[in-house]
Amino acid sequence: MTTKNEWFDLCSINDLVANSGVCALLKEEQVALFYLPNEQKVYAVGQYDPFGNANVMSRGIIGSKLGQLFVASPLYKQHFLLEDGSCLEDDAVSLPVWKTQIINERVMINTA
Repeated sequence: MTTKNEWFDLCSINDLVANSGVCALLKEEQVALFYLPNEQKVYAVGQYDPFGNANVMSRGIIGSKLGQLFVASPLYKQHFLLEDGSCLEDDAVSLPVWKTQIINERVMINTA
């Protein structure tokens, strides 16, 4: 039986780089993690860039537009919102996103 609230202990907060991205392996899938210490929050989006067809999103640059945080792909510079993975340049494209939380300096990711 699968519950809708499955949290997986992914890594330590010390494994991440402040205000930047790192790649982690969640089961069989690469996930781009972005740690923003001022918000005490970690965002998790898919590592695969659907425009560049490469696993590079953790190397993207974090920015904001109209108060929404995004990551810009390092390949063709499309912008993806960190909250929901939507692409600002093309509504038909998005990245998968995972909910995260920090508990006792551990990054927990929801796999449901």
